[in-house]
Amino acid sequence: MEILVCAKRVPDTSENEIQLNGAGTDIERDDMVYSVNEPDNYAVEEALQIVARTGGNVTVVTVGGEDDEEILRREMAMGATRGVLISDDTFNGSDGRGIAAVLKAFVQTEHYDLILTGVQAEDGCAQVGGMLAAMLDYPFASLVTSIEVLEGRKLKIGREIEGGSKEINAIDLPCVLSIQTGINEPRYVGMRGIRQVASVPIPTLGASDLGVEPDAVGEVAAKARRVDYFVPPAGKGADMLAGSREEVIDKMMELLKAKGGLN
Repeated sequence: MEILVCAKRVPDTSENEIQLNGAGTDIERDDMVYSVNEPDNYAVEEALQIVARTGGNVTVVTVGGEDDEEILRREMAMGATRGVLISDDTFNGSDGRGIAAVLKAFVQTEHYDLILTGVQAEDGCAQVGGMLAAMLDYPFASLVTSIEVLEGRKLKIGREIEGGSKEINAIDLPCVLSIQTGINEPRYVGMRGIRQVASVPIPTLGASDLGVEPDAVGEVAAKARRVDYFVPPAGKGADMLAGSREEVIDKMMELLKAKGGLN
């Protein structure tokens, strides 16, 4: 099975203190630490497990700049067969629809049985997977928590729904799935693995390579624009309960009753 995983490089919130720039139009990105979007690691791991059972290859693709190559090498060290960087100045400022259009153009240059994305981007919304499926006219399922390959080019998938329930569906290949975190345990990637793929060539494709018209992507074509950044006002601090253990318990019970936590 040929599987494509769409990945993204995002600011690492565990390593950065997020601050707004002076104009309030973006976050401060100087000296910021970036890493692969964590939900995408689950998608790559799931792709690797499927290929281990059925055979095939895993390709990881990202839309970005030269620095984004680092996440492709990280996923190749994880076990992906190859990485592909899609980079062009005309893609700058693309919204989710624009990124999906770029990915659609790439998919149509090759053959993939299955396309996976993470459930969402840590710095954006859960939209590219669904848009890509619609543009390709492929079946789509979100919040996928299990995948079983069936005969006849079908998959049996489980997906998370409201109320903690799970639904089971059969879906035809080719299709697009957004993978929920927790579907698996992504394997550890050490420095030795990263060094082993450090010199592996990664092809870079631009708009002309993919046949993407400049006026179909980028800021000029964006239907959604980020107009403001702001820091929410701090809420009320926690109530600290003082006294002996029995007094604290009595106060806590009274607070729970007052707030409707106990009848």
